[in-house]
Amino acid sequence: MADPVPAVTAVEPDPAGFAPLVTRALTYDSTEATGILTRLATPPAGRHAAWLRAGDAGLVLVSRNGNDPAVAHLDLIAVDPDARRRGMGTALLRAAEQTAAGFGARELRFMGNPPCYAWPGIDVRYTPAICLVEAAGYERFRTAQNMVVDLPSADLSTVEDEERLSARGVSIRKATPDDLPALRAWAERVFNATWAWEIEQSVLAPGAGCHVAGRDGAVLAFAGHGANRPSWFGPMGTDPEARNLGLGKVLLRRCLAAQRDAGITAAQIGWVGPIPFYSRTVGARIDRIFWLYRKEI
Repeated sequence: MADPVPAVTAVEPDPAGFAPLVTRALTYDSTEATGILTRLATPPAGRHAAWLRAGDAGLVLVSRNGNDPAVAHLDLIAVDPDARRRGMGTALLRAAEQTAAGFGARELRFMGNPPCYAWPGIDVRYTPAICLVEAAGYERFRTAQNMVVDLPSADLSTVEDEERLSARGVSIRKATPDDLPALRAWAERVFNATWAWEIEQSVLAPGAGCHVAGRDGAVLAFAGHGANRPSWFGPMGTDPEARNLGLGKVLLRRCLAAQRDAGITAAQIGWVGPIPFYSRTVGARIDRIFWLYRKEI
């Protein structure tokens, strides 16, 4: 007879303590398990989050932010491979749904909860997770993708473009903590508070970075890397009034060059929108595919 499923209980976030389980369970992210957990354990202010654990063999994180109080997100679920097919995943999922309902949510999504997230959705290679959520009645409603860049072979040169931009009064540089007040205000005005938080993390987080373009003291564009994990690039944005200057190309290449110089050999461009741009600019190719699910609770 299989061992009974341990009771699912709420616990305090413990990235180091959770890491062995997540490393075993999430084989395609095992090398970054501790970093993923550390990021998820330090979300932006105002986020409701609950970590639920089933002994040493199961873990789930559910969260909700203020953007849409009716929607909660399942940010992470991990079941030890040796404990699968015993009802562990079902018990964790049921507990997550109950917790989300307790937050006041009416819908639970397997979808990244920006700005602090680990994946856009469920990586399709995690077949047990796909089977779990579909058996539980979740609806697949969207697909997302990452692209990957082979950093040692990519053309990341920017000298000529930076000279061209300089002649037009545009400067390119790496942002510092002193830049954050102006960067946050600009990002919230031009984009949203989500990107403002990710910009802050890319400036402050170890191994991360943010490069900005400016002219006459005004911010024109930015690109960041490492906000959610060191190997990931993004986000990137340009003020609509500064489009068609080629700023994105330069900022992207500068970020990827910094990742390469840090010893990273393959950069993930997360939750990609303009696929042709990244393919053309740095030879990126589609890599990880994610299915996003939702269910009324």
